Amino acid sequence: MSMIHSIERISFALRSLYRSHGYLRYKMNKFEEYDFYVRNKDFLVSDSVITFTDTNGRLMALKPDVTLSIVKNTRDVPGCVQKVYYNENVYRVSGSTHSFREIVQLGLECIGDIDDYSIFEVLSLAAQSLKAISEDSVLNLSHLGVFDEVLRGVDAELRRQIMLCVRDKNAHELSRLCDGAGLTVQKERLLGLLGCYGTPEEALSKAEALLGDLPAIRQLSRLAQAFAATPLSPMLRIDFSVVGDINYYNGVLFKGFVEGVPQSVLSGGQYDRLMHKMGRKSGAIGFAVYTDLLEQMESAEEVYDVDTVLIYDEQADIAAVFAAVAQLQKDGARVIAQRTLPEKLRCRQTLRFENGEVRVL
Repeated sequence: MSMIHSIERISFALRSLYRSHGYLRYKMNKFEEYDFYVRNKDFLVSDSVITFTDTNGRLMALKPDVTLSIVKNTRDVPGCVQKVYYNENVYRVSGSTHSFREIVQLGLECIGDIDDYSIFEVLSLAAQSLKAISEDSVLNLSHLGVFDEVLRGVDAELRRQIMLCVRDKNAHELSRLCDGAGLTVQKERLLGLLGCYGTPEEALSKAEALLGDLPAIRQLSRLAQAFAATPLSPMLRIDFSVVGDINYYNGVLFKGFVEGVPQSVLSGGQYDRLMHKMGRKSGAIGFAVYTDLLEQMESAEEVYDVDTVLIYDEQADIAAVFAAVAQLQKDGARVIAQRTLPEKLRCRQTLRFENGEVRVL
């Protein structure tokens, strides 16, 4: 059976994982006022939103994102951390089809007095989520605090352009922008950060040699040390090209990748600045799993409708046939019992139940 599980199995596994850590299911409406998304469009994966006019004349939007709705509809609880997960339909342009789709979005949010444990728990759950999708997966970790230090005092628009170059690993354009603004020291450090990719030990050693003893680097080191005590440690990488909009994000950012998909299938980070922009005092960190990209991966990998077709005849004992199907399903295989082989059904193998035994056709 393929390493890549079905979307349904992944969804069930992730919901069970999040519940096991005390995350509560969060349910929400399918739409919000359009103006709400306009004010926060830079936070969205896509700024394309499906709108309609409500009966009272208000312009509404089908929900393109879950995190914004959770922030809007929760409240600050001093001294507490609210942990919620979601499994909701959102409506936006799919990365695989480039057209509007109803997409199942899975993820979680941790909101409140966030500390290193909260951050590590979310990172750990992100890594375990990737493992539930594929054994061949990597979690890339970054920290915006590094860039806050390097670009301190730099004009906001120039900083935005520089961060786009960092995201795209565009060293040539990055150098041009810095040279034009006379940012000689900053250019050297930024180009150096682009080369700080790899295992935490390797990348953080380079970053510390480049920038010195920064709080952001110390925090990444603490998180990496916590990962080192778990089986998830081999999947962690430091990659400072993982950045987000500085008006919304701060602190730790991360992206998850799996074999066979060129884009990140999981993305998350701290978004205290979004919280404060929306009038909240709490901090927050979370991530989302992009199931439309998983469907793209699944369609490329899964060339069979079922794993096994079990053929039986009219005289077969029905309880024995049912038991044979159950036995074949033990390792997660998809098995269908039929009296004849259906036309155009794609299967890995065809078996026959005969005289109480299963044999290969």
